[in-house]
Amino acid sequence: MTTRTAFYAGSFDPLTNGHLDVLKASLAIADRIYVGIGIQASKQPLFTVEERQKLIEAACKAEMGKDAARIEVVSFKGLLVHVAREYGASIMIRGLRDGTDLDYEMQMAGMNETMAPELQTVFLPASPSVRTITATLVRQIASMGGDIRPFVPKAVVKPLVAKFKN
Repeated sequence: MTTRTAFYAGSFDPLTNGHLDVLKASLAIADRIYVGIGIQASKQPLFTVEERQKLIEAACKAEMGKDAARIEVVSFKGLLVHVAREYGASIMIRGLRDGTDLDYEMQMAGMNETMAPELQTVFLPASPSVRTITATLVRQIASMGGDIRPFVPKAVVKPLVAKFKN
C-alpha cells in the first residue's frame, strides 16, 4: 500500500483555528502530513520557529488525538515545491477562505505545476465558522488586549497573550 504524503505550508504565526480546520480536513486525504513553517528573511515573526513548532504540535495532540501521530512539523526556506519533494510529498495542501485566496492560490498552483508537475495542489475550503480568521487579525486583537479564544486553539491562547503583556 502506498502512503499518501501531503505538505501543508504556511507561516502559522500564530496557528489559528482556520489552520487547524484545514489540517484536520487534510487528514482525510493523506496518510502523512508535514506541516511546513516557512521562514522568510523579509518577515519578522511574532513567534520563533521553535515556538510555532511547539504550539502546532501541542494543538494537534490536544485536538486530533491519535491522528496527531500522522503529522510532523518542520521548518523550511526556499521554494515549497523543492521542500515538498524532499519530504516525499505528492500533495500540497492549500487552505481557502474566500475568492481572494482562490485567485492567489490558483496563480501559485499554476506556477508550482510548471516547476513540479508530479505534485498535486489540493485546495481545502475552511469551514464557514473559521473563514474570517487570519493570523494578522488575531495578532492585532491580541495586541489590543482582546479575547482571542474564539480564534486560536487552546494551546495558543496563553503564549499569544504573553507576547503582548508589558
